[in-house]
Amino acid sequence: MSVTQNLHYQQLMEVRSLAEAAALGERIRTEGFTALRRLLDEFRDYLRRFTDNEGERAEELLLFASTAIPEPGRISPSWAYIWQEYERIIRTKRYLFQTIPAADRDGEWQVLLDNPHSNQNIAVYPALTFLESIYMFAYFRTDLTNNEYIRLQKIANVVTFTGADQEGLV
Repeated sequence: MSVTQNLHYQQLMEVRSLAEAAALGERIRTEGFTALRRLLDEFRDYLRRFTDNEGERAEELLLFASTAIPEPGRISPSWAYIWQEYERIIRTKRYLFQTIPAADRDGEWQVLLDNPHSNQNIAVYPALTFLESIYMFAYFRTDLTNNEYIRLQKIANVVTFTGADQEGLV
């Protein structure tokens, strides 16, 4: 991405008031779909990366972004609930940061999704870092149906075989 593609996201990071956010929103709306798409993509990347000491800043940035573009669904219907999704991701990540001590975050993590009342396969996202896993957990948690559940798990021991292991156990 070029510098101009990140311009509005960089400007959002520099916003310090609701008035500045509203002015940024005017510029984004003038440029249309592509400008907002780039901003949303960069913001989602920020949501993947923010750590426990950045939770308040993430909430503040979301307030500024939603002030700048209060109805993103008017630009694209697929974004009608984007701010609610981002807010849930932030809230869930903050909860996980508060719940899981920093000393316990090293190692391999996985996220598991299941609906025990369905014949669909269980979805498992293995071999993740803590930061990757809590983002995925928060992302998938935003759309859970009543019968579904999601688990965030730290892996204690792993044994892996591949199809190339035709001889079986040694």
